[in-house]
Amino acid sequence: MNPFQKRTAIRIAAVSVLLASIASPASWFVARKGAEESIVSLAIEESRLLLRHYNAINLTGPDAAGHAAVAAKTISGGLFDVVEIYDRSGRKLAESLTGEGVAIESFLPKHGAPDYIAASYKSMKLPGGRWVLQVFVPLRSSATDTKGPITGYFEGVRVVPTWQQQQIFSSSLTAALMVCLASLLCGIALYPVVMRLSADNERKARELLESHISMMESLGRAIARRDSDTGAHNYRVAWIAARIAERMGLGGSDMQALIAGSFLHDVGKIGIPDKILLKPGKLDDAELTIMRTHVEQGEGIVAGMGWLDGANAVVAAHHEKWDGSGYPRKIAGGAIPLAARIFAVADVFDALCSRRPYKEPMDFGAAMAVLEKGTGSHFDPSVMAVFRTIAPDIFDRLVNSTENDARQLLENCVRQHFEI
Repeated sequence: MNPFQKRTAIRIAAVSVLLASIASPASWFVARKGAEESIVSLAIEESRLLLRHYNAINLTGPDAAGHAAVAAKTISGGLFDVVEIYDRSGRKLAESLTGEGVAIESFLPKHGAPDYIAASYKSMKLPGGRWVLQVFVPLRSSATDTKGPITGYFEGVRVVPTWQQQQIFSSSLTAALMVCLASLLCGIALYPVVMRLSADNERKARELLESHISMMESLGRAIARRDSDTGAHNYRVAWIAARIAERMGLGGSDMQALIAGSFLHDVGKIGIPDKILLKPGKLDDAELTIMRTHVEQGEGIVAGMGWLDGANAVVAAHHEKWDGSGYPRKIAGGAIPLAARIFAVADVFDALCSRRPYKEPMDFGAAMAVLEKGTGSHFDPSVMAVFRTIAPDIFDRLVNSTENDARQLLENCVRQHFEI
């Protein structure tokens, strides 16, 4: 299992467990509530039938109390342990309790004369671990007419027996476990689907990125060869810049922009005439002015290339200097993008240590002496402080390297930071 697959599996598992931890208690609550309501509904329905049977619905007239007493006694021996029947004015006509009812009566909340218009119930836990359901039912002449006049009130308390509690617990637990299992199975089923889609998306993204990088390399090599170079400079300087940036904590899109910008720093030279670009001698002032336009031309090229927009920082500012004496904008210090400040050190170091048609390469000590002399004027001192610690290793890696060697170094760097 590769790191991506491992991360995906962990995330799906975490989401599945989270869903299970949320859904399972919810299903437990819903199942328990449903069981309660089923008990209450059955009790209300049976009580209405008994009340109607004993003429204890329309509680008026001289026999109302007698009918209520008979009904209460009958009902209290069945579904309820405490039964109270009131007339429509809220006066208690009858009360009947079982042994369980007597034991819990003192713990029940007291209330005044009933005046509710709709049936309801309360679920309560009483001392001693007893679970009771207290039911409140307004009585009407018609069981189906919920808007008709109220003729009395029925109140009952049921002590839920142990066997029924166990039954409710078992059914609620089963429902919760089923939901939990469904959540986990859903995650298991989703994993291969997500992996297949992710793999396909990753493959397409990798192909697109590789085509972009190939285009970047081709463009960089074309410019380097036009400038009488082999193209190895672009590979080396981009790799050196990336090494410095790694030590400075850069990563992600900032690192990608630095690598692309370093590789394409001179892309604007495509617009410089050959008689100036390839002139063997020193450029005069007019020619130098034209040569320096490669910065603005390079900005225009990368700005129109979408994914290379981030390279603009290096392309636009790679000739700026820490003291503000560079070009084209003469910006100084921290106003120069960090990527360009890093690139400046990498670019000059590689230029000094490389063989060119017009010069021999400097040794390490001489090259570092030039960079040290330029620190604070040309180069950012903080970048130089980092570069000093890795410069010997960089020099040893590149001193006898070929273009293919440099290309391989950068390719490894690109695969790491572009996550190919």
